[in-house]
Amino acid sequence: MKKGLVMEGGAMRGMFTCGVMDVLMENDIVFDGAAGISAGATFGCNFKSRQIGRPLRYNLKYCRDPRYCSLRSLIFTGDLYGADFCYRVLPDELDIFDREAYRQNPMDFYVGATEVTKAEIAYRNCLKADDTEMQWIRASASMPFVSHAVEIEGKKYLDGGIVDAVPYGIMVKNGYEKLVLILTQPAGYRKSPMGLKRLTKLLLRKYPALYEALLRRHEMYNRQMDEIDAREKSGQWLVMRPPEKLGVNRVEKHPDRLEKAYLVGKSEANARLEQIKTYLCS
Repeated sequence: MKKGLVMEGGAMRGMFTCGVMDVLMENDIVFDGAAGISAGATFGCNFKSRQIGRPLRYNLKYCRDPRYCSLRSLIFTGDLYGADFCYRVLPDELDIFDREAYRQNPMDFYVGATEVTKAEIAYRNCLKADDTEMQWIRASASMPFVSHAVEIEGKKYLDGGIVDAVPYGIMVKNGYEKLVLILTQPAGYRKSPMGLKRLTKLLLRKYPALYEALLRRHEMYNRQMDEIDAREKSGQWLVMRPPEKLGVNRVEKHPDRLEKAYLVGKSEANARLEQIKTYLCS
């Protein structure tokens, strides 16, 4: 029976995910495959490279660096999260991403991004962490309005969470039956309809399908939450969530808040460690 790890996005709420991941790695819990969307991809790749503590370390150190995330970066590069800094300087020079360990790990790692003209989800099984696959990870986390669309093999992509908030579907499609899901909102959370509809429609006038997807995003998200709740209740899936709202925003600049979210993830995972082991072994 194939075992999979599924990681929601949520920008800096993903520090909760990092705390859960580190407990899993510290206890040598492995999966046949994983899937990540947005921050679930950018942070989740460290699970495949088995680098305990890396996302916490670089986020605490660089969260206030304007090259990492800032209005200045948005103005001068067109990306709120600086693409060159986040996907070249940081992983290749400042806090090395272990690409060799990533390649040696046989775990599948599915990364989802939204193709902008049709507003459809596309997935790549990223096994090598080469330049193209790093572009998939970047695309998965490229939020609309504050990021350039990322061009890969002639198509343009943005944040996968626009049309597939929690990437369990790709895992089910590929035969994974035992799923551990890491969400970044507490139980019962549901999204409200999008505001600023006229402005959003104007800004996305070249991509009407993308506008329609954003307009319906709350419906997609809430359907997914209903399905997750039902499968969790039946015992089919195991779901990790923060016990309450994490108190971090999407571009959090306070290291103490980021660390707190991470520690909440560690605490929740440690408290449920035996349950996780029993579920995966049953």
